[in-house]
Amino acid sequence: MELFLDTADRNEIRRWLAYGLVDGVTTNPSIMLRDGALDAERTAREIAALIAPRPLSVEVTTNDPDEMVRQARVMAAWAENIVVKIPVINEYGEPCYRAVRALDGEGIRVNMTACLSFGQAALAAKAAATYVSIFAGRVADEGHDAPALVREVVEWLRLWGYPAKLIVGSVRGPIDIKEAALAGAHVITVPPPVLDRFVEHRYSRETVRGFNEDARTALARMEQLKKEVAA
Repeated sequence: MELFLDTADRNEIRRWLAYGLVDGVTTNPSIMLRDGALDAERTAREIAALIAPRPLSVEVTTNDPDEMVRQARVMAAWAENIVVKIPVINEYGEPCYRAVRALDGEGIRVNMTACLSFGQAALAAKAAATYVSIFAGRVADEGHDAPALVREVVEWLRLWGYPAKLIVGSVRGPIDIKEAALAGAHVITVPPPVLDRFVEHRYSRETVRGFNEDARTALARMEQLKKEVAA
C-alpha cells in the first residue's frame, strides 16, 4: 500500500517525508488556498521538486474535455512527476474518458478523480488512467459500502490485468484509512491532520511515559549500587 498526502502544506510534506512514509501528494486549488498558497503553478512546482520522483496530482479546472487536455499539457510541463487529475464526468454529467485517452497517447499520466461507482472506476482504468480515485467518504455519505466498492474494483483490476492503481480519497478519519487498507487499496491519500490521528494513541504515550520513569529509577538505582560496591 502506498500513502499519499492530500495537502499543499510544504512543512507537513517535509515532516512526513522525514518519517519515510510519503509515496506521493495530491492537491487542488482549494487545498492550496487553504494551505496559504497564492500561486498555483509555483506551489505545484515547489511540491513536485520537494517530493521528486514521487508523483504529485494536480487538477484541471474546466468542464470542456478539450480544455482539460490543454490545461493538462501545461501542468505536465511543470515537472516530470506531475500527474493530472481529470474528473470522471463533468458537472453536466458528460464522461471525460476522451481526455484521458488523448493524454495517455501523449505520455501524460492521469488520475481520474471523483469516482463513486464501480462503473466509473472500471471505465477509467479501461480508458488508460494511471490512477483511479474513489472518494470513499462521499460513497459512504450516500449510504453505500465504500470498502466493498474498493475490494470489487481492486479485484476487477487484478482479474483483467489493468495497470491502473486505485486511490482511496475523501478520507475523514482513522477508521477510513484502516478500512481502505484492509480492502486492498493500492494508494490512500490522507490529509496530514487525519494521518496524525491515525498514529496518535494516548495509552501509547502513557506507556512510554511509564517506561521512561521506570528507566530513570532503574538507572539511578544502578548508580547507587555501583557506588556501594566501590566503597
